[in-house]
Formats: sequence, structure tokens, C-alpha cells
Amino acid sequence: MLLHGIIPPVTTPFYPDGRVYHKKLELNVERYSKTPVAGIVVLGSTGEAILLSDEERRDVLRTARDACAQHKVLIAGTGAESALETIRLAEYAAGLGYDAALVRTPHFYRPQMQHANLLAFYRTVADRSPIPVLIYSVPVYTKYDIAAELVIELAGHPNIIGIKESGGDAPKIRQMAEGTRHIQRSATVTETFAAVTPRMLRTSKPDSINGNGDLIPAAALAGESNAPRATGVDDDAAKQRVPSSSAVQVTGNLKTRKKEVGFQILAGSAQRLLPSLEAGAVGAVLAFAAPAPTACYEVYAAWREGDLELAREKQDRVSAAAARVGSEFGIPGLKYAMDLNGYYGGPARLPFLPLTAESKAEVERFMVDIRH
Repeated sequence: MLLHGIIPPVTTPFYPDGRVYHKKLELNVERYSKTPVAGIVVLGSTGEAILLSDEERRDVLRTARDACAQHKVLIAGTGAESALETIRLAEYAAGLGYDAALVRTPHFYRPQMQHANLLAFYRTVADRSPIPVLIYSVPVYTKYDIAAELVIELAGHPNIIGIKESGGDAPKIRQMAEGTRHIQRSATVTETFAAVTPRMLRTSKPDSINGNGDLIPAAALAGESNAPRATGVDDDAAKQRVPSSSAVQVTGNLKTRKKEVGFQILAGSAQRLLPSLEAGAVGAVLAFAAPAPTACYEVYAAWREGDLELAREKQDRVSAAAARVGSEFGIPGLKYAMDLNGYYGGPARLPFLPLTAESKAEVERFMVDIRH
């Protein structure tokens, strides 16, 4: 499965009394589906998943699935402290049609979370999960930073397809990228190299669609892909330069081809997005993409096209806002920024507190020039 691009982890909207506001979740997901993001993550850290009941998690997964456009990748946060609970939620997400499971590192019993424990945990989950697994390292919350050597060892499992690395450590990303370079798997993609998943094939319409939601004409890509190679992308762009006339086939009602992909590293820090991409990440799951998906995508798109000067300019535009609004103000800050950019943010659940008037004014200053 191809996971290149920007993927926002959607927030969970609440009524003022704390109930999940499903209609607003639908509207937010529908709006993300009209942006150039590659997909969405549901029940990530930004979704306050740890503050939801099991029933609420399942209801949120169902609502987001129903609202998401067919051509966007759907990733479910299924991580729990036990392998059994993680597998159960992954099975439920798979039954709804989710494409992959994002599994955070267990951390509550941190002194016992040694190499062998994590190796057994992820291998057991991956063995039994009906959908591909993404490791989720988020040390800012778990205080556990999974070692690059352990990730490299886990990357050999056929059902572990990547990692969301939220630490923002470019040298670690580079080490993981180099240590997993030998892993090559075949992924189904569209003619324009957007992701194709089993869910998309089941729900495909007679006309295929690309990653931006546009219809692909039947004669598209008659020849070679001319996408320029970006510095630090390795041979990713070069691998796309294959004749479409011999490679394209019809799968279901989509025109597809095969693309070789390796172990896919997704960055998790918007303020470190460009350095992460240059170090070997192929995309990102960014909390700051919840209020500003287009601004985050512009960094990725400029890098992908090899325009590093523009990529640095776009990175500079989001770095300070992402650090202050997302990392420091956290979920209440992100939700208020969403309100400013036309999404529904609304309140966060206790123990989060509402922003003060002074903090709201600061968020407004940071977001004034950030496109959504």
C-alpha cells in the first residue's frame, strides 16, 4: 500500500457537554476529502482517542469511514496497551473497510518495555491484524522512543508496512531509511501513482480517480512520467518512469499499475517536515494538518517536485505556527485553529482546558497567513 503524501490525523469533535458530535466529524472529513491530502488518520493522538470509550471509538471509526471520499487512504488508530485489545480494534476497523492500522508503542509498563517485549508485541499484532500495520512512535506522549534498530528488525515482517515517527529526529529517520532500504514490496497504484487499496477497488466507479479526486481520462499518461527527481528522494521518482502502455491494467473499474515501495517512514512533526523528507520520509501524518492541510501539503509538494528553495519557504511559513499552536497549545490550540480555518474544532475533553482569550489571540496571529 502506498502511503506517500500528507495525512491529517482528524480531531474528534464534541458537544459542549462532552458527547461526540458526529455530524461535525462528517463535515470535517468531507472537507479534508476535497483537499490534496493522501488520506486521513482516525483515532490518533490528535483525535483524543485515549479519552474515548471503546463504544465511542467504534462509532467514530464508522462515522469517519462513511464520510471519507473513496480515493483517500483510511488509517485507524488501534493501539492499546495489550496486544489483544489492539488486535480486536484492528479487526473491527478492517470490518469497516479501513486500509491500515496505526499502532502506538505500549508504554504504561515502561520499565518492562524492552526490545524483546516490543518485538513480540508488534509481531503478534501484525500476524493477526487483517490490515497492514504502521508502527506509531510518539515519545512526547508515551515517553518511550522506539529504537531505530528495533524498527529495522520489525520492518521485515510482511504486514508491517511503515512507521509514523513523531520525534522529528532526522538522523533517526535517516538510519531507519538506510536500514530498511533492502525491503521492496509491490503496491497497486493509479496511473498517476496515487494509492489504491482494497476498499477503493470494492467501491470504485466506472471512471477512475486520481489522488486529487479528479477524473483520469482513458488516454492519461500515454508515455513516461516526467516528474522531476527531488534531492534526497533516492530512486523514488526514477521508479515511476515506466511506460504506462505496458504497465497499466484494469483492476476492478480502476486503471492501475504496480509500483515498488519499501518500508515507508511518515514524519510526525510539521516543524521538522522538510528535514524529515530529506532524511528519507515519504510523507507525514501531521497534527498541524488538521487546521492547515493545504499549507502542509505545499511543503511536501515542493519537495516532491525537487524545488527545495520553495520547499524551504513553505516550511518556514508553517514552522513557528506548528510549534506554538500544535506542540505547545496542544489539542485545544489545534481545535481553535480549525475553527479559524473553516473546520469544526470545538472543545476538547477534560482534562484539557479551554484556551484563554490571550491564547486565542496568539493562535489567531499565528494562523492569519496559514492557508487551510
